[in-house]
Amino acid sequence: MGNCGGQAAGTVGIQDGIKDPDASIKKSLGSIKNKFVIMSGKGGVGKSSVSVNLSIALANKGYKVGIIDVDLHGPDIPRMLGLKGMLGLSSNNKLSPLDYSENLKVVSIEALTADKDDAIIWRGPLKYSAIRQFIGDVEWGDLDFLLIDSPPGTGDEPLTVAQTISDAKAIIVTTPQEVSLADVRKSINFCKTVKMGIFGLIENMSGYACPHCGETLDLFGSGGGEKTAADADINFLGRIPFDGNVVMCGDAGESYQEKFKDSLVTKSFAAIADKMAELVEK
Repeated sequence: MGNCGGQAAGTVGIQDGIKDPDASIKKSLGSIKNKFVIMSGKGGVGKSSVSVNLSIALANKGYKVGIIDVDLHGPDIPRMLGLKGMLGLSSNNKLSPLDYSENLKVVSIEALTADKDDAIIWRGPLKYSAIRQFIGDVEWGDLDFLLIDSPPGTGDEPLTVAQTISDAKAIIVTTPQEVSLADVRKSINFCKTVKMGIFGLIENMSGYACPHCGETLDLFGSGGGEKTAADADINFLGRIPFDGNVVMCGDAGESYQEKFKDSLVTKSFAAIADKMAELVEK
């Protein structure tokens, strides 16, 4: 287990071998066209699931995609993608991301720990250093999209990304229920405070199609995300229906979109990926 303010057992030293972190970050960011922080005002809205499936949808359309898991205390991305093993070193003595597919690369603190059940007990400064290394000391190569999955709320991790990547934009994930939307408004105000642009909002768990009768049930209400986006004058990127198979596939480390190619959820993620590509071209 890690010590308070120290590093977790089995992790690589966060700043080992870095001579000029700022120059390394600048060079790395120069090869990445579009950077997005996936945020949520509260936990339980399926933010990591959205991050994973959105990155897969973009990669399936031929874009070069990277995903960084900066939820340092609860890194779920590698497990949801079925990835194991640790990050290696490239010929340039940089960290090599894990390859999910030809078009999708992944970096997470979990891939730097020998024991995946070790607790990461870090204070703010180490989180800051780790996230900067994920951006600057990884051999990302040329990317069309970099998605950064941050923990819920407005703490150290999204703040570090905002301070490190000046042109990063936020994608906020919510459910239609009012308690989630109230926290979304806090996320919007956070972005305004740190001068991070908001790219858009995604409404997750938006309706459930009964597999027996086909009737759509609004488990968490409906339309709240779209209304909140309109009120805040930000893009509404789309809504993702609720499907228990998304959770099942995430737990098993399997691609939902591969197993359920014709589902409403898969089509919704594909539509959001198309909308993102259209908006960044504009």
